[in-house]
Amino acid sequence: MPKVKTNSSAKKRFKVTATGEITYQKAFKRHILTKKSTKRKRSLRKKGMVSAPNKDFVMRLLRLK
Repeated sequence: MPKVKTNSSAKKRFKVTATGEITYQKAFKRHILTKKSTKRKRSLRKKGMVSAPNKDFVMRLLRLK
């Protein structure tokens, strides 16, 4: 029986914290930053947390469930 593989794109995008939360890097911080406000760019620096409705799906991609 072959091993079940972890989704390669998901393992690059998500990290699991010690408390079991799943974090990700927020979008829209790569280029065209001049027109975005400093406040907006500062909030994009923070890690995003996967919401409860999506958590089961992401955990299945990462083979944690």
